[in-house]
Amino acid sequence: MNYGDLKKVDVANGPGVRVSLFVSGCTHHCKGCFNPETWDFSFGKPFTDETIEEVIEALRPDYITGFSLLGGEPFERANQKALLPLLRRIKKEYPQKSIWCYSGYTLDKDVFGFMYDNWEETPEFISYIDVLVDGEFVEELKNLSLRFRGSSNQRILDVQQSLEADEVVLYLPGYEESFCP
Repeated sequence: MNYGDLKKVDVANGPGVRVSLFVSGCTHHCKGCFNPETWDFSFGKPFTDETIEEVIEALRPDYITGFSLLGGEPFERANQKALLPLLRRIKKEYPQKSIWCYSGYTLDKDVFGFMYDNWEETPEFISYIDVLVDGEFVEELKNLSLRFRGSSNQRILDVQQSLEADEVVLYLPGYEESFCP
């Protein structure tokens, strides 16, 4: 797997100050995507053990709230496989820090509806994610006043509660509303 960027201080992709990894490879090709260069699975730098160590070290300061995983598409099967060692380490070393993931796939239709039962890595992969912003970016539904998402069709989901309930559970009801007062 390759990655396009590693931001060690990010305040745009989840609450608080976060470390964010932008993986390469995406088959959605959403019109108006803010990161189209990451569609190419070969874009950027190789994701290595050294990259994992860099992320782990960047997460160390107390002011870092958590980790955000974006793309490209983290849920592409090859990316799930490559990211599992990183997610395992984050949850082991920083269990108090949240993991957010952004995906064009939907939790109910794509992840639970196909990947969970058909790809051996998906059950473990999803088990480490606290919050999922799901759904493809739709340019016609773009709304800059939405918090932590780009278009109004995208949802912010509590993954762990969704796993427990066996249905989609919104994260912090109210985030589906506009961020502007």
